[in-house]
Amino acid sequence: MHDVVVVGAGPAGSRYARRAAERGQSVLVFEQGEVGEPLACSGHVSTDIWEYTEGARETLLQNEISGARFHTGGPDSDAHPFYKDEVISNVIDRVGLDRHLAELAREAGADLREHHTVVAVAEHRDHVTVDARGPDGDVETYRAKLVAGCDGPKSRVRRELGLPEPDELLHGVLGFDETPDHQEFVDVHLTVPTFFAWRIPRGEAGVEYGLAVPPGDDASGRFEAFCAGYDADVSRRCSGLIPIGPPKRVTGSRSFLVGDAAAQTKPFTGGGILYGMTAADHAAREIDPDDPATLGDYERAWRDDLRGDIRLGHAVRAGYSVPEAVQKAGMTAFEGEIGVHMDRPSTLFSREQLKALLSRS
Repeated sequence: MHDVVVVGAGPAGSRYARRAAERGQSVLVFEQGEVGEPLACSGHVSTDIWEYTEGARETLLQNEISGARFHTGGPDSDAHPFYKDEVISNVIDRVGLDRHLAELAREAGADLREHHTVVAVAEHRDHVTVDARGPDGDVETYRAKLVAGCDGPKSRVRRELGLPEPDELLHGVLGFDETPDHQEFVDVHLTVPTFFAWRIPRGEAGVEYGLAVPPGDDASGRFEAFCAGYDADVSRRCSGLIPIGPPKRVTGSRSFLVGDAAAQTKPFTGGGILYGMTAADHAAREIDPDDPATLGDYERAWRDDLRGDIRLGHAVRAGYSVPEAVQKAGMTAFEGEIGVHMDRPSTLFSREQLKALLSRS
């Protein structure tokens, strides 16, 4: 009998596993394939990432970013720059991040098993059972006091236990051009229905191109046109789902969701690495495997922390769909130096942002 079985070893799952193991809990982690594979997420993150990586900056960092250029058209359209006179975000080795966080979980004592596919999950009165198929093809049943669903947008745990679905699932596409690019600005194009397309310079690692669209839209066709506008030589690509809008409940009687499985993402970018690991820390602090009632403490803690920024993130995203003339007017009025944190839209009302606005006059 384990204290917790964690399904999924992405950033949220590995972070939770590490923190729970550090508290002396027996933690078993299943990852369907190899940790970090296949890549299905951008590597553009805030500098806060280094608080979670224990000295891995030198090996994971690919480029430093100081701002973003917003466009309402293609690459040749007018650019509206928003920036700081300092590094505000980093581009990192996304696969390397997952593997590093998984290794930290192992070092803390978590039993992390790759090539184990969870095929069934059930809650019982005093325990949970998790059926997993190992690399030899055999299915074994594991018992635990709790199960943590950290298994992404199409969470098996969420589905097996009938937990509510995210409000929305976008279809994201990423592609990579290997031509080195050390620019300090990312480009954001508000040319995709209800969302945007992006270009991220990754230093010697090349350039990342991407976009996300609502279900049923032509993601592949739009991506091809976007890359053609930049005359990009995209040699490899990947795709995945982006959950937006956390459900009203991410816990069951002996289960809880963390990260993309809980749609703990930024509504205005789809990014979920920092939000997921923030929620993972709350889960490790609040949840006692011997007392399932503490699952409610986790629900309250992560929502109290992230609710305001998620709500404001929805408001920011609504701006992607206003008429182009309104978009241009708004960006023209506010472009220039900013004091906003890329993960926290609540900083739109911060002292730093007010100083940045006043400095322009």
